[in-house]
Amino acid sequence: MSVLLMVVALGSFPAHAEISPMTFDLARLDDATAPAPQISGPPDQPPSAAPPPDPERYDSFGEKLGAVKWEVGGIFAYTTVTQIIVTEGTRSFHFQDEGWFGRDTKALGLDKMAHAYNAYIMTELLHWRLTRKTGGQPGDAMAAAAMGMGLQFYAELFDAHKKSSGFSIEDVAFNTGGALFSALRNTVPGLKDKLDFRLMIIPNSDVYTFKGQRHYRQQRYILAATLSGFDRLRDTPLRFLELHAGYYATGFTAHEKARGESPRRRPYVGVGINFKELFFGSSRSKAARAAGTVLDYIQIPYTSLPVIR
Repeated sequence: MSVLLMVVALGSFPAHAEISPMTFDLARLDDATAPAPQISGPPDQPPSAAPPPDPERYDSFGEKLGAVKWEVGGIFAYTTVTQIIVTEGTRSFHFQDEGWFGRDTKALGLDKMAHAYNAYIMTELLHWRLTRKTGGQPGDAMAAAAMGMGLQFYAELFDAHKKSSGFSIEDVAFNTGGALFSALRNTVPGLKDKLDFRLMIIPNSDVYTFKGQRHYRQQRYILAATLSGFDRLRDTPLRFLELHAGYYATGFTAHEKARGESPRRRPYVGVGINFKELFFGSSRSKAARAAGTVLDYIQIPYTSLPVIR
């Protein structure tokens, strides 16, 4: 054991420590005031810290794109595969005037809301990943928006070759709007805590229909103002409430038309419960915070109550 202690003790000295020569005076061996031998060496140095990240590393759009290249590549691959799966016939590149929210449009504008929401979700995801890499630098929100718009433009090129559709300026406009709304939400201080863009899916006999008119019939798009994001209401019971501005449509599917229903656009103003604040507001768990974040983008079915239609 003593040998081990000696090894440990020796190992605690720097390898280049110097021991000053000592003079032994037999006459002073019993002198308690004799100076002790001095051991000299370099002063203790604190462990070197990792250099701070270079604030200019992600200054340009190209550097920001490089920071999330795998995420962009994943979305690109997902878009390619899903577009190939849903394509049922192709033709040469062509334009198509799809209209906006008219009664004679394919889904009374719900397809346009879907474009805006998809671009919004892509941009939000890329912004989240980008800020984790950069630490949150100026221009991150707009860079993520540009990437989201680019990916949605790529998806629109598939529509431009489908027999059932075409390249739609209206779709591009809503893609742009969804991406820019994300940029606005992540740029204006406090807006992210006050305003969400959500999708509510109403289950049908298939639970969820992946394409076609019945797919759009299930969708309700909601702008939710969360009262918990306002300082004066944060500590009051009103923090559990939300104000909703929503849109959905009915009467445009083949089944509804066969029953004699007419196409109807159904915008509304309503209220909802802030389930994120109710269930996860005071939680410090990472899993709980992640679950709460999902509720910023998805509205639980049947939890948005229209008050004014």
